[in-house]
Amino acid sequence: MEKTLNVQGMTCGHCKQAVEGALKNLAGVSAAEVNLEAGKVAVTFDDSKVNVDAMKEAIEEQGYDVEA
Repeated sequence: MEKTLNVQGMTCGHCKQAVEGALKNLAGVSAAEVNLEAGKVAVTFDDSKVNVDAMKEAIEEQGYDVEA
């Protein structure tokens, strides 16, 4: 399954690494790709193992805001 999340506050390569790393650490997430210019993160995941709320929480723990 794939979902694109809108994430506010990502401005640099470190932001990209922090968000991608936090998502990839979740069980069930197979890929996460940040588009800094668009403020979006494309996440590929197994929805039987992880849900969008868990992904939002992982991103917010890194200090970024996720829009619905």
